[in-house]
Amino acid sequence: MARKSALSIKAKEKSIVILEDFQMNAPQTSGYIKVLDALGISDKNSLLVLGEPNNNVYLSSRNLKHSKVITSSELNTYQIKNATSIVLFESSVSEIESILNKD
Repeated sequence: MARKSALSIKAKEKSIVILEDFQMNAPQTSGYIKVLDALGISDKNSLLVLGEPNNNVYLSSRNLKHSKVITSSELNTYQIKNATSIVLFESSVSEIESILNKD
């Protein structure tokens, strides 16, 4: 219930972006930063939610203080509230919906 409320608040604040899934061929922080720059969130606390584990995206982001990458099954209320911007991969949306419907 708390996750659903936190996501609703972020949606009202227009802080959620749904992004088409992408792959990174190799872990590259500069490539990940370009994605954040394109979304206009490189200077904000961002939370990227993947539908399934993607090691290259995770490794590309781990050096960045203001960005966190998780899978939809790891999503929790604290992370939602702490993030200024939430980026959801398309593949994570249906998984999040099913998790929230169980709550």
